[in-house]
Amino acid sequence: MNSTIPVDQFYDLLIKNFISVVLALIINYINGTFVIVFFKNTIFCSDPRYILYIHLVINDMLMMSASVCLQVTTYVLRFFNVSVCCVVLLFLSTVTKNSPLNLACMAIERYIAICKPLHHSQICTVQRTYILICFIWTASAAAALSDIFIALSNQPASFFSTAILCHMLFIYNTLQHTVKETVVNVVYLSFVWTTLIVSYFKVFSAASAASADQVSARKARNTILLHGVQLLLCMMSYITPFMSTALVDLFPQSRSTILFILFLLSNVLPRLLSPMIYGLRDKQFAERVKVYFSCKQVRRTQIMPVK
Repeated sequence: MNSTIPVDQFYDLLIKNFISVVLALIINYINGTFVIVFFKNTIFCSDPRYILYIHLVINDMLMMSASVCLQVTTYVLRFFNVSVCCVVLLFLSTVTKNSPLNLACMAIERYIAICKPLHHSQICTVQRTYILICFIWTASAAAALSDIFIALSNQPASFFSTAILCHMLFIYNTLQHTVKETVVNVVYLSFVWTTLIVSYFKVFSAASAASADQVSARKARNTILLHGVQLLLCMMSYITPFMSTALVDLFPQSRSTILFILFLLSNVLPRLLSPMIYGLRDKQFAERVKVYFSCKQVRRTQIMPVK
């Protein structure tokens, strides 16, 4: 009887890792297609709207790749050196916090485009957009670095040379970490939600007041609403620890399955929403993606030998 347990565990882990890797490859392939289309068309590279969008897509690809690699490596190696784990968690925390800030910046850009169209080209320049992206990374990295500094001040130097299960709860588990994480999350999410709500109602007011360009205003308003849905999915990573604790307490025998499903829902599947917002709704992007795939199909057809 005991000899069958490791086999069952092995196949269980194999299936879960296989599902995660396959989903990650498919989603990254879709997102990677949009990245290629972006860089192959100068019309997108000179538009702040698309620059912010493609930054979000690339950030999603980095986040998903890192999280899936960490999941698979954790199953294989089980334990990590604490110093290595801190570096991995620093990167994951940074890219996770990038997404809400990027969504807020995209909403502001849509607000300026609709409510201040005459000043849009002066305010939203390509150079300022890249500076804004640098600011997003700096703000997110600063919040993530504070966890390491708190750990350095609370843990002995020998702690960072030990091996541990690579999870934030096992490394950043002091009261200071809890307070810091709560404050940062409240400030981040309050800023993003306030920005999205204010931008939406400003665009809504502009659409009601002016009848000239209501189509563009309606599209911008719907885009901001989709950003809200996207933010709700991003917030799943913040509430997942509480959900996992509650569900594992209710169903302790299904702990591994619960954690795996929550991982897919909070880290993998939400990454599909980014290409859908612009890829399926934006005509310029949709047309060029179709051209990309059709050209690819034509090349494959031409390469096939004639019988």
